[in-house]
Amino acid sequence: MSDLRHSPLESAHLSLGARMVPFAGWNMPVQYSSIIDEHRAVRQKVGIFDISHMGQVFVSGPGALDQLNRLLTNDLARLKVGEGQYTIMLNEKGGVIDDLIAYRSAAEEYFLVINASKIDEDVAWLASHLSDGATMRNESEKWAGLAIQGPQAAQVFAGVFPAEILPPRNGIATLANGSIVCRTGYTGEDGFEFFCPSADGIAFWEKFIAAGAAPCGLGARDTLRLEMGFPLNGNDLSPERTPIEAGLGFFCDLQKSTFTGRDILAQQKSAGPQLKLTAIRCTEKSPPPRAHYPVLDSDGRTIGELSSGALSPSLSIGIGMAYLPAEYSKLGTRLQIQVRDRAFPAEVVKKPFYRPDSQS
Repeated sequence: MSDLRHSPLESAHLSLGARMVPFAGWNMPVQYSSIIDEHRAVRQKVGIFDISHMGQVFVSGPGALDQLNRLLTNDLARLKVGEGQYTIMLNEKGGVIDDLIAYRSAAEEYFLVINASKIDEDVAWLASHLSDGATMRNESEKWAGLAIQGPQAAQVFAGVFPAEILPPRNGIATLANGSIVCRTGYTGEDGFEFFCPSADGIAFWEKFIAAGAAPCGLGARDTLRLEMGFPLNGNDLSPERTPIEAGLGFFCDLQKSTFTGRDILAQQKSAGPQLKLTAIRCTEKSPPPRAHYPVLDSDGRTIGELSSGALSPSLSIGIGMAYLPAEYSKLGTRLQIQVRDRAFPAEVVKKPFYRPDSQS
């Protein structure tokens, strides 16, 4: 425990009785009441998550656009000031270093929100590839991060900042007090991510809760993202798997003349990937499927293993994702998930597993 990093909000979590667990090198709240109750709070009303473990990096200068565009799969040139996009950082073999959100925060400045487990690696990768004309500032220690998610997220924001306006979807804005708000999230619901100086984190945490947000832990964040089919870096994404295999080709602009890993992705897209990250849904009640549980074909042969899995609180059925040979990734393919010594029937389905009312 002594090697774990600590959120600036940790004392607030402890005062609420949160169960704390190690996650990506941090001591973080996994739940306060129950994962199912917290999950439903976000789907039905609004919840708040501590995301202070995420990294915040600024890249600025006249060369920032061109240099970042050579390191990320999506096209930053499409962004106007105040806009953001999901994008991916690749190694030379086309494998995923990190998936992140990149915002154009000023004419020559980009704000990157990166995964907690990848902060040091991402910063080192950027530092080794950026040159004159682009300056990087790793401000991950400076900011506390909060994610307010759910159908009532906009009302909660208005309750705390009645004189401010939320940016549009995938947008970014700097508030009058210097805090940063980004209209995005990891749940499939409407919401925003809020970054303020670490010393102010607990005060804003309490203000958003007073405005109606229910405290939620990483357990609910995981089931919410999995219902949407959103990948988790380290489980569903890795340096050994490409975005084409992960079904993220939409976020890889192969029309760009160059970016790290581009040619490998282009070849793989043309030939078709041999493995595909496949959405699998149990067809009958089962124990919760978990990462690394074997996936079997209809004859009981092992063809892969789950990269993510959980009991879906919204669907009351087991769901998961796995890299499977392409021939097994077709919709409706009958499969089995092995839980301990028993195989439970399942089938390949389309993502998302669950579609929130706001997206129906």
